[in-house]
Amino acid sequence: MKVVIPGGTGQVGTILDRALTAEGHDVVVLTRSPRGQRQIRWDGSTLGDWAAEIDGSDVVINLAGRSVSCRYTRENLEAMMSSRVESARVVGDAIAAAARPPQVWLQMSTATIYAHRFDAPNDEVGGLIGGHEPGVPGYWSYSVEIARNWEAAQEQAATPHTRKVALRSAMVMSPDRGGVFDVLSRLARLGLGGPVAGGRQFVSWIHDHDFVRAVRFLIERDDLTGPVNLAAPTPLPQREFMRELRSAWRIPFGLPATRQMAEVGAFALRSDTELLLKSRRVVPGRLTAAGLTFEHPQWRSAAADLVARRRPAGQDRRAVSSAAR
Repeated sequence: MKVVIPGGTGQVGTILDRALTAEGHDVVVLTRSPRGQRQIRWDGSTLGDWAAEIDGSDVVINLAGRSVSCRYTRENLEAMMSSRVESARVVGDAIAAAARPPQVWLQMSTATIYAHRFDAPNDEVGGLIGGHEPGVPGYWSYSVEIARNWEAAQEQAATPHTRKVALRSAMVMSPDRGGVFDVLSRLARLGLGGPVAGGRQFVSWIHDHDFVRAVRFLIERDDLTGPVNLAAPTPLPQREFMRELRSAWRIPFGLPATRQMAEVGAFALRSDTELLLKSRRVVPGRLTAAGLTFEHPQWRSAAADLVARRRPAGQDRRAVSSAAR
């Protein structure tokens, strides 16, 4: 199977590239800065020679878009919007022009499209689309608008011979350096992994192995189209999420943070408090109904697995030996 991954050099792309290549598939990554033999240059907005890789491919997984790990300034938000919408549009153009279009186009989206809420989980059928919640910062609605336009660019593409799925993904947790699990683990190990602004806000997440399994499932199931939530079935409040993460790292405490402290911390990390404060209570309704089972449905066991994979080889043995002395 030939798989083309536009924007595939980031954390999620690396996870998919690694897994699909290990399975023997031919994986081609489209990137602005190619470095390997199977990386092809593109600019994310205009058709070029790269489109030949899509013609004759089996699967396209478009992950392109500016990282959300930044301050949500007007300039950065506009860059998020344009990079996502333009890349989806031009991928659609390439598929439409292909003599042998791919069977399926998986388009990255985000669970951020759903409303900030505590009362009930959001699935694809009854979930509330955000943008008009009372009492939240006004710019949060722009994040929702980005997601809506991102999905609309795929939906409006004229690709009648290619099945289209929008991946409304929660945070993908992997032990790789620089990912969200790495950042949260660093905070926990520094003793800063306590509840933020009370910690009632829900955290939706998915283990990297389950993310790969969900993508593989969606490739194989030709009856699934449209938006699909990629999230573990058990989102949990942030205070519980961080408590389980601290437990996995054997860190006994985590300092709480007020909303104002979160602002300072997010500024220091060159990130934004929406990532900490928005309640993303998202569940995988369509995947579960279609029969996908999760290897890591609970955060406690998922965190333990991720920590074990991240911890240097022999560290546990050294700890046991030290304790015995």
